[in-house]
Amino acid sequence: MKIVLLLMLALAASLVQAGSQIEGVRIWPAPDHTRLVLDTEGSVDHNVFALSGPSRLVIDLKNTSLKADLSTVDLSGSPIQRIRSAPRNGGDLRVVLDLKSDIKPRSFVLEPNQQYGHRLVVDLIDEKGSRLERATSPTVTQDAAGKRDIVIVVDPGHGGEDPGAIGPRGTREKDVVLSMSKVLVDLINKQPGFTAKMTRTGDYYIGLRNRTLLARKYNADLFVSVHADAFRTPQPSGASVFALSQRGATSETARWLAQSENRSDLIGGAGGLSLEGRDDVLAGVLLDLSMTASINASLGVGSSVLGKLGDVAKLHKPGVEQAAFAVLRSPDIPSILVEAGFISNPTEEKNLGSRAYRNRLAHAVMDGINEYFHRTPPPGTLLAWQKDNQRGGGQVSQYRIQRGDTLSGVARQNQTTVSELMRFNGMSDDRVMVGQTIRIPSS
Repeated sequence: MKIVLLLMLALAASLVQAGSQIEGVRIWPAPDHTRLVLDTEGSVDHNVFALSGPSRLVIDLKNTSLKADLSTVDLSGSPIQRIRSAPRNGGDLRVVLDLKSDIKPRSFVLEPNQQYGHRLVVDLIDEKGSRLERATSPTVTQDAAGKRDIVIVVDPGHGGEDPGAIGPRGTREKDVVLSMSKVLVDLINKQPGFTAKMTRTGDYYIGLRNRTLLARKYNADLFVSVHADAFRTPQPSGASVFALSQRGATSETARWLAQSENRSDLIGGAGGLSLEGRDDVLAGVLLDLSMTASINASLGVGSSVLGKLGDVAKLHKPGVEQAAFAVLRSPDIPSILVEAGFISNPTEEKNLGSRAYRNRLAHAVMDGINEYFHRTPPPGTLLAWQKDNQRGGGQVSQYRIQRGDTLSGVARQNQTTVSELMRFNGMSDDRVMVGQTIRIPSS
């Protein structure tokens, strides 16, 4: 009995000593970070730290050996110059990244999913923001006459290490939505009075919060996130459009108010809202009003998009649905999420894999966006100017609301009435917010 026990202990010790192996390495360069992924046999204990002079990142892995060939890893587009490794402390492994510049590391482990096994993920974050600034600088076209473009930010879901849903034939959601989003952006940019930007233009991952931050930096009038749905059974089918739910709005309002640094950051998008310098009660009221207006606008544009999608695809539900998706939680930018179809449905997977079908979906989304904004164009845009002139509105000036302003005061200064300003700007009441731009009709 003692011999059997000793043999079992020796076997367990040998298994522990054998540890895990790095079986593969992948790199996903993105505008603001580069993601390094190490495929491992099992979960690994690790430690990561950065060094300067020269710039390096050290990754220590306990009880791990190297099976992958690091020399074959494609480093193009990343801040990594070379990857080297060496065993240490007997059974441990040290991996060193020689870098072109200093970065901020962030690491975590991932459990297996449909496509990959155990992984150690290391993000190399560009703190200086040089690459990020090029990706996020506002490109709103404006002129003195107030004829700026309407800015649409298109967000292809998932990307990089996150493939999204995978269909029965292996079609990956991240590929389908990126292809469809590129077509949609091209269609928007060809439309007079519109400018489109993308949150990601290649196969890399961007955090959900960062996607809405990109939309804010682009001064977006609308955020459109593109996805392909999935279910545990193959039967469900049809396209959907989502807006933020009230439950999601309530939790987001609390998040913004709880974090003081957000008060100065919440600037951009259609509302131009800032909570800086406000007490909690007033900040809460302003944020609630902005969120309500954003959801109402989201439901409006979502309804137009869903109607057009119904002309080219089966709809999963007859109306715009509402959910607490993180990418829809921008308090100052109308946001919708378009589910192009169920990639888990074999027929829809085949359709979504067709370029012609994706093009038809993209045209439908564009038609819905175009219909909504021609009906309710934001003040100061080319579409608003065209709409005013078509109805004989004549020359139009603009005024940006300052602290202490009231709509009645602005009306008196411009020799018009509150009701006329409300009608001219499509306002349902006489409340205004600091930073809001309103159009003043000629007298």
